[in-house]
Amino acid sequence: MIRKTTYWPSPAKLNLFLYVTSRRPDGYHELQTLFQFLDYNDELTITANTSGQITLTPEIPGVALHDNLIWRAATALQQFTGCQYGAHIELNKILPMGGGIGGGSSNAATVLVALNHLWQTQCNDNELAAIGLKLGADVPVFVRGHAAFAEGVGEEIIKVEPKEKWYLVIRPNVSIATVDIFTHPDLTRNTPKRPLSVLLEDNYENDCEIIVRMLYPEVDKQLSWLLQYAPSRLTGTGSCVFAEFLSENDAQNVLAQLSDTVSAFVAKGNNISSLHQTLANYRLAHKSSI
Repeated sequence: MIRKTTYWPSPAKLNLFLYVTSRRPDGYHELQTLFQFLDYNDELTITANTSGQITLTPEIPGVALHDNLIWRAATALQQFTGCQYGAHIELNKILPMGGGIGGGSSNAATVLVALNHLWQTQCNDNELAAIGLKLGADVPVFVRGHAAFAEGVGEEIIKVEPKEKWYLVIRPNVSIATVDIFTHPDLTRNTPKRPLSVLLEDNYENDCEIIVRMLYPEVDKQLSWLLQYAPSRLTGTGSCVFAEFLSENDAQNVLAQLSDTVSAFVAKGNNISSLHQTLANYRLAHKSSI
């Protein structure tokens, strides 16, 4: 193990579509959804060490260490592999919490992928994805690092190649708990399952959007505004909404018309995540140093 400081992106994602096809007896929902990454991310600075301890900075207000997905991911990898190493992890938080763009799940996946490399624990993607699934349904997609169609509760993943468009993402000033949306009595839970080939050619929609717009007027307001300019949807269970464009210039022109009081950014869709691009670079550097 090389004791040095390394830098890892923790990218955002969008659900380009999201359909709820049924509710299982255990309360979980069966979904059909399409994930794509963005070139917009949190940043994790990770220094592997021999202490056996996982330390984090800064503290996240209201989140105990043992509830932090970063800490849980690192300790889960230790337990799975029997690794005796430790790490200090510093989070530069850029992605909004409760925004539906995968911040916490992405952080957990970045820790699994990065520490597997730094600790040389030799887990393959399937093993890391299995560890990640216990932390959150979206973690395996970030672990695998490729745009994906997911079914079931998110564990059945197929690589796909959607168009890499430009997106204007707006974060309304609300935080939405996923559980509140999936337990709402009026949520659509019977959208017919369709083959992937049909879904990719159809108009993209999100079954959670009606409920979120009803419960959160600020989301409804921002989405109504975006729809004037381009096809727009909710991502996940929100609160972020996004509009799709064919060029960065088009997206930036609409962003320029937003009020300065609204939180928003423009990003490119990526079918290969920045996390896996970084991993490839570190692997190449490691080989060159041998």
